[in-house]
Amino acid sequence: MPKMKTKRAACKRFKVTANGKIRFARGFKNHILTNKSRKMKRQAKALGVANVTESRKMRRLIGQD
Repeated sequence: MPKMKTKRAACKRFKVTANGKIRFARGFKNHILTNKSRKMKRQAKALGVANVTESRKMRRLIGQD
């Protein structure tokens, strides 16, 4: 059976931490920032951590499983 190919788009968006968690950048921070609150912009800067269910799917896409 051939090796499973990595989905390159997913590989560029998700990173695996040393503990095996999946990190990703949040959206909604590129344009029309005048209409968004300070709190929303500040929280969008932080990297997100995927929950267990989603991380299984993401791991399969980036070829970690």
